[in-house]
Amino acid sequence: MASATPFVAAGSDDNSSWHAAKAPLMTAWAAEVSPTNALPEYPRPQLMRPEWTNLNGLWDYAISSDSADTMPTANGKILVPFAVESALSGVMTNFDEHSRLWYRRTFSIPTTWRGQRVRLHFGAVDWLCDVSVNGHKIGQHRGGYDTFTFDITDALHWTNAEEISVSVTDPTEADQPRGKQSRHPDGIFYKSTSGIWQTVWLEPVPEMAIDRLKIVPDLDAKTVHVWTTVNGLSDNVRVEAVVSAGGVEIARVTGQPNTDLTIGLPQPHLWSPTDPFLYDLKVTLKEGIQTGDSVGSYFGMRKISLRKDDAGYTRITLNDQFIFQVGTLDQGFWPDGIYTAPTDAALRSDIEFLKSAGFNFTRKHVKVEPDRWYYWCDKLGLLVWQDMPSGNNATADGRRDFENELFHMVDDLQNHPSIVVWVLFNEGWGQYDTEPLVRWLKELDPTRLVDNASGWTDMRVGDLTDMHNYPGPDAPAPEQHRAAVLGEFGGYGLAVTNHLWSSHSWGYVMLPDTDDLVNRYALALKQVWELHNLRGLSAAVYTQTADVETECNGLRTYDRAITKIDPAILRAANYGGYFHPPKKIVLADGLFGRSVWKYTTNKPADDWFRPDFDASTWQEGMSGFGSTGTPGIFMNGSWSTADIWLRREFTVDAEDISAIKLQVFHDEDVEIYLNGVPALRLGGFITDYADFEIPNDVKALLQPGINTIAVHCHQTTGGQGIDVGIIVPAQ
Repeated sequence: MASATPFVAAGSDDNSSWHAAKAPLMTAWAAEVSPTNALPEYPRPQLMRPEWTNLNGLWDYAISSDSADTMPTANGKILVPFAVESALSGVMTNFDEHSRLWYRRTFSIPTTWRGQRVRLHFGAVDWLCDVSVNGHKIGQHRGGYDTFTFDITDALHWTNAEEISVSVTDPTEADQPRGKQSRHPDGIFYKSTSGIWQTVWLEPVPEMAIDRLKIVPDLDAKTVHVWTTVNGLSDNVRVEAVVSAGGVEIARVTGQPNTDLTIGLPQPHLWSPTDPFLYDLKVTLKEGIQTGDSVGSYFGMRKISLRKDDAGYTRITLNDQFIFQVGTLDQGFWPDGIYTAPTDAALRSDIEFLKSAGFNFTRKHVKVEPDRWYYWCDKLGLLVWQDMPSGNNATADGRRDFENELFHMVDDLQNHPSIVVWVLFNEGWGQYDTEPLVRWLKELDPTRLVDNASGWTDMRVGDLTDMHNYPGPDAPAPEQHRAAVLGEFGGYGLAVTNHLWSSHSWGYVMLPDTDDLVNRYALALKQVWELHNLRGLSAAVYTQTADVETECNGLRTYDRAITKIDPAILRAANYGGYFHPPKKIVLADGLFGRSVWKYTTNKPADDWFRPDFDASTWQEGMSGFGSTGTPGIFMNGSWSTADIWLRREFTVDAEDISAIKLQVFHDEDVEIYLNGVPALRLGGFITDYADFEIPNDVKALLQPGINTIAVHCHQTTGGQGIDVGIIVPAQ
């Protein structure tokens, strides 16, 4: 990707007096932030022009009642593009739903821009904003996550200093998309972001200009489709699109604007997390021999789809190859910038960490990031599941805003090869009209998978069946036409002294030290891989990349200063280094499926374990049995009493009898009988499934065909669970 150097808009104010406020926790990158280098990078990597002006820096700001129609006397300076609530804004004040936030600054237009149109771009402003230039109202925008642009040419002086003013209202907890923002942050909800929170910038364009590109790879046809939207038309204007790699031209096509142009790539170099190859694309308008507007872009050749494996499980494929996606839940919050990373290096660092730790994807959780975050995912090779930011959606206006921002999210981001899944709703938050919205989303973008609801309220539409399970893991029941995914699990918390947001810290399961965290993570990923291999799981999302405020279940601290588990250990676990599947499953426990048992929690007759015992009055349930939250068990049935007795039959082949083992999870004491004979007694508890030898004299009593197994488990305190299977181990 070519670089673009900005013309930096000079201000008349003294920058030396500015300093960041002090949040409870700051990142190391905060020290690099100043009024002269506030996110200076080109903000739109997939539609680049060489000339632009960055308007980030110090602006006057004021806070008034929301009914005010003019900016009052300035309260001071604010560093754009950091939200008024953030430390890096230099203000760090709470902003309520009855207030209006005002911004104002001056700038000058380079003389070389004369004769062109000037566009004013906002990466994102949360939430409802009005923009004026030199006292002329330019326009209004509603929504906190999408980019928007105004043509300000006719409002410019060209000879004098230009003035831009912006006013913003942000109810946050009214009926609008807001994700995890809260005016009263607590638990899984965090500090709100109000006002400008992404880069503000200017660029000159010709009268006839390229407004957007839509780039769609087609691996099956070995082509890429390029749609160039142009803001004006002439009969003689043509679009020239040139694909290159490493400076060498690969292919080109010429055709009409506002039409689908197809470029053949006979030997496409595919994009994947292990080989994130990107083609360069240059699109130019030509009228006769004259060259007009020209933009630089890039794309990746990749395909995401579903198909069945040899075992009949519907699985996710990338480029027609099965891929098991292991990733993290990624909130995208920062202690000093809230929604805005302090620097581009900070933004990139989370992605680099995930790659070094062996993750191949991340789920961007109810937030939309600046375009450069997706650029780094494209460049470094990290798959992305993109959530739609949630809202209440309780009113007609709220649903209109939700659908408007959903449309713009897809429209803004659909050229990024890293994005492979759109997540419509999270855990039923504001969920409504799921079926028609999924159809609409698939029509907007038929090239990606759609998750109708991650966790809780699956309406059985879309491409994925998605469950949340804490601490887990577990897997949804396999389906014919949708892939099974684990949208959230884990949440193991570890509070790291001197890297905490407050004295109050929490996680879904709080752990005392790093060793315990490592062991729990390794065990959980071992089980995740078992679910992948044996129950058709296609993806698993661990909670989470980094701590956020009081929530301490991140793999990194909130300030990103400490990585809690060595990336090499994470990589080994994430690549499945702890998984060893059995040769054959004789009797499936909860790890390998769901077996039906007869059970009772009332003390039975003394001969309850004998083969001829009549258990017809006992209840039926699926293994394993236990209480919610017991670590390590794959639980399908509830058990909360002091004792449980289980019975069932199993069938074994003659050639397997000598090799079989019992596979057991127990919390606490367990006794197991085969054909009425004691085979195994274990005291205490374990936190993972373990294999146990069957005594030879007991094996001698087994017969080819039908046999009986009987189990009793006794519980005294804490978590509880029992699950028993019979396997033939791998040689």
